[in-house]
Amino acid sequence: MANLVAYYRVSTQRQGDSGLGLDAQESLVKRYATNAGHTITATFIEVESGTKNERPQLSAALAAAKATGATLAVAKLDRLGRNAAFLLALLDAGTEVVFCDQPHINRLTIGILAVVAEHEAKMISERTKAALQAARGRGQKLGFANPSRGGQAAQAAALAGANRIQTADAHATKVAPRIYTLRGRGLTLQQVADELNEGSIATARGGRWHATTVANVLKRLAA
Repeated sequence: MANLVAYYRVSTQRQGDSGLGLDAQESLVKRYATNAGHTITATFIEVESGTKNERPQLSAALAAAKATGATLAVAKLDRLGRNAAFLLALLDAGTEVVFCDQPHINRLTIGILAVVAEHEAKMISERTKAALQAARGRGQKLGFANPSRGGQAAQAAALAGANRIQTADAHATKVAPRIYTLRGRGLTLQQVADELNEGSIATARGGRWHATTVANVLKRLAA
């Protein structure tokens, strides 16, 4: 039995005010604590981008964990941050950290996931900007200051497209370690697809995997 200091992070003030994203993180951490017989002694909530390293609530959480000998509990790796160098330096700082969605992963896997998380953040930013720029190139007005419904609809459509890209990127990042592991064992694309289907791992759209689906994910990750 151990004490845990819970750290939750959301990216925007709107998410922080509404609780959007916090419920899922709290559920993961509390479920882990219950299953492992641990006690959550303190909770810290940060409203900040995962690409920024200056985070006062994270610093406070780490200080609390160090002072009490507790373990820092984070729902998922990307909630701690999306900067690989920052994450790895943090893990070397001496405070024990557990990622509650994957509590048994080793440092090698954490390093791989940290790099993937940083890459994902870069892809999301670049593709969102590209989607908005493409909409502007088609003559769509994207500012909500424009009172016309057409302008708002154009922006909504552009943002919806960017959100679809973000969802696909996030899912690709989630399944990347499994796919890379299977490919590393020499499996063909179809064999990887079969393994994912047998493991009840759905595609981003909730469907079954095929060789072409696996290939598309690998292309997305390498983009």
